[in-house]
Amino acid sequence: MNYYTSKEIVAQVNKVALGKANTSAFKTFVLALLAGGYIAMGGLLALVVGGGLPGMAAENPGLQKFFFGAVFPLGLILCAIAGADLFTGNTSYFIPGLLSGNTRVSTIAKNWGVVYLGNFVGSIIVAFLFAYCTDLFAKDPWLSSVVGIGKYKTSGVFYKAFIKGIACNWMVALAMWLSYGAKDISGKIIAIWFPIMAFVAMGFEHSVANMFFIPTAIFYGADVTWTSFLLDNLVPVTLGNIVGGALFVGAAYWFVYEKK
Repeated sequence: MNYYTSKEIVAQVNKVALGKANTSAFKTFVLALLAGGYIAMGGLLALVVGGGLPGMAAENPGLQKFFFGAVFPLGLILCAIAGADLFTGNTSYFIPGLLSGNTRVSTIAKNWGVVYLGNFVGSIIVAFLFAYCTDLFAKDPWLSSVVGIGKYKTSGVFYKAFIKGIACNWMVALAMWLSYGAKDISGKIIAIWFPIMAFVAMGFEHSVANMFFIPTAIFYGADVTWTSFLLDNLVPVTLGNIVGGALFVGAAYWFVYEKK
């Protein structure tokens, strides 16, 4: 077969987790910087394409959301194939090993902390240098789209952002899970594209993507504070992402294929 079975994917993921656990903190941080930048680049492309379709958004919003989501997977494709360390994927990788008693909580906490910080810094760099300093979204329809996204993402209720975070990372972790099931690059790209396009088009919330979208809106003058960004979006979405990846993917497949 030119792909791995579901049980074999869990074994592949365990190898990935072991490799990440044995990577130095500095190299992990560099890989996390890259991942934050890659996801931000996917978000930047999505804003250029989807944010430039106000007429379609008014007359056919579902199609506009599809185009926005269709190009966003660039970021995760770069992470998966070029190699980078993304927090949302890592929420699932370590769980089978943890539940089997082969991975320590301290190992997971160290990786998640370093990677989350690196993702944040990488996303902010792209948001400031490439989205803001270039004036890429300085004019409408892009300016209104960027500002509107920032306001919308920070105006929701905590529990709704949390639930959207769960649904998002269920899809994101599955996208990476599927990519480990493919044995060639084209298979990995296809495996990643569908779940990522779906979560974006459905309007679910990804913590690392929001590290790009909301700061970009702030840089462009949106009536959003950094405190609101952190408390009204990033905290609940991050917690939801952890549940989605750890419980709905990592723990679920451990229970089915590795639990003795």
